[in-house]
Amino acid sequence: MSVRELVVLGTASQVPTRHRNHNGYLLRWDGQGILFDPGEGTQRQMLRAGVAAHDIDRICVTHFHGDHSLGLAGVIQRINLDQVPHPVTAHYPAGGQHFFERLRYATAYRETVRLTEAPVTADGPLAVTDAYTLDAARLSHPVESYGYRLTEPDGRRILPERLAAHGIKGPDVGRIQRDGVLAGVTLDEVSEVRRGQRFAFVMDTRLCDGVHALAEGADMLVIESTFLDEDVRLATDHGHLTAGQAAAVARDAGVRHLVLTHFSQRYSDPEEFERQARAAGFDGELSIAKDLMRVPVPKR
Repeated sequence: MSVRELVVLGTASQVPTRHRNHNGYLLRWDGQGILFDPGEGTQRQMLRAGVAAHDIDRICVTHFHGDHSLGLAGVIQRINLDQVPHPVTAHYPAGGQHFFERLRYATAYRETVRLTEAPVTADGPLAVTDAYTLDAARLSHPVESYGYRLTEPDGRRILPERLAAHGIKGPDVGRIQRDGVLAGVTLDEVSEVRRGQRFAFVMDTRLCDGVHALAEGADMLVIESTFLDEDVRLATDHGHLTAGQAAAVARDAGVRHLVLTHFSQRYSDPEEFERQARAAGFDGELSIAKDLMRVPVPKR
């Protein structure tokens, strides 16, 4: 059974709180799992969320601030301890290679899994699989930072009324899908394009071209909203977004489900982030991320 969902492992910015762990997000994409920004405590949060090391096929680190990467050492060692039977690929900013190496070999352990290092050097595609294309785009933060985007290939949606009009039924439905034509009737005549799903992950950044490029047309956008709008100057100075800014990006990009996360510990009322996002004009599905919540990717 195919599952596409976001498992939220942590939502705090800079320091954890009593109710929020450091960052960590697992995207389940059918039979594959992509772990984004494993901050400190991610391994324990995985246990609480029912996520196993075997669920991880890729690790994507946006940048090397501690709240987004200090859990990398434990996650990598757990992958090896559990002898995950498939290779794992790690993407991260190339300028942080020395940080990745320090975290990968922070302590002694026995390597049992092939971990491929695939540093990000520029905007563009990082991996192309049958299930998705993974792209990166540069963000605007005091240290080198990239956001990530998954795009599923477009497919076809069979239209029963058109099949019936051409008298196509039973095994012939499979034949026209497989061969593209049946008795002079083409697949285009009995189907329509089903646009592939799009998922975007945007962490620490000011507003920039990369944010908009990643968000464009996303079915789900996971995006930082560290500050509330009244602290926009702080957000800009420190390379972050406000709730209103993040929501305006989603509004203009036609995002279907917006997930706000990475909240400063200075705020005690998470509902204010939702109020400001709605005030910015975003009227799609909206989730204010909480640790251990699961958010389905909207279906096409």
